[in-house]
Amino acid sequence: MTAIRSNLTSARISVSDIAQLVKGELIGDGGLLVSGFSGIKEAKKNELTFLSNPKYEPLLLGTQACVILVPRQISCPGKTLIRVDNPSLSFIEVVNFFLKEAPDCKPRGIHPTAVIAPGAKLAPDVAVGAHTVIEDGAVIAQGTVLYANCYVGHETRLGKNCLIYPQVVLREKVLLGNRVIIHSGTVIGSDGFGYVTVDGKHTKIPQVGMVVIEDDVEIGANVTVDRARFDKTIIGEGTKIDNLVQIAHNVIIGKHCLIVAQSGIAGSTRIGNYVILAAQTGLVGHLEIGDGVIVAAQSGVSKSIKAGEQVFGTPAHPMKDALRNNAHVQRLDKYVEMIKDLKKRVEELEKKQ
Repeated sequence: MTAIRSNLTSARISVSDIAQLVKGELIGDGGLLVSGFSGIKEAKKNELTFLSNPKYEPLLLGTQACVILVPRQISCPGKTLIRVDNPSLSFIEVVNFFLKEAPDCKPRGIHPTAVIAPGAKLAPDVAVGAHTVIEDGAVIAQGTVLYANCYVGHETRLGKNCLIYPQVVLREKVLLGNRVIIHSGTVIGSDGFGYVTVDGKHTKIPQVGMVVIEDDVEIGANVTVDRARFDKTIIGEGTKIDNLVQIAHNVIIGKHCLIVAQSGIAGSTRIGNYVILAAQTGLVGHLEIGDGVIVAAQSGVSKSIKAGEQVFGTPAHPMKDALRNNAHVQRLDKYVEMIKDLKKRVEELEKKQ
């Protein structure tokens, strides 16, 4: 984790109060004051850190943090610890406490340079940043915040408490659920990549569908989600999408999926619930990816995958097979020498006959 220093906020909280906040067991000095948080390597005095992975346990003695969130079974004499069931979740609780105390940089009200069409409908407490454009027929529900230089197209609808960062484009007839977060540079509802070749020329196929993004989805920076050709491109509830991801027209992504950076999903592929696509994965079109599938990094998926499977490689194979094949590839030079040696022995035996 990148270090986040205490100048984020002037708030200070005692170690004993943090233990109470996260319902943890305090070991050490509860009177110490914490004014920030950071990773275990980067932490300075008066900062809190956490240990969630046992392989980093040797770092406990060397960290400068004044208090460490650790699993229940961990001990480290001389260090102030707070033992909890899940250090990562408890760390999030503490960070959220500090963020509540930090200055609020969100836009407030409607900036005078925002351009809002007469036919747009905004709830009274919607915030709109400088130079944002909201077209006719757009509907934005209560608590939603749009930062500067955003674009909301005709008949696009945003649910409650959405957070749209600067320079996001929401094209026409895009539907966002509640509590959706979209980071800068992302474009939702651009035309799908559809052409038919006639007389040697690529003729554009109209893309007249829409994009539906359900509740609690978060989409990273510079992501592109294409509108459907006829019906809907759908991103399911709770799904999280990293930066630089391409989602093509008519793709349907289920609930609570994780799509990691630089992945690409071709048109009309259907992805189940709780699927993980690791970084730089590529999926061809018209596939069916079952619930709970995990696709390892830099894999190329050319066939549908049944629920619960883990795959790796290009083309992707079941994980065990792919790892075994990869191990053989790493030994190809040895196999070549073995073949040369065997060939030489065969030739010598043939000469003796």
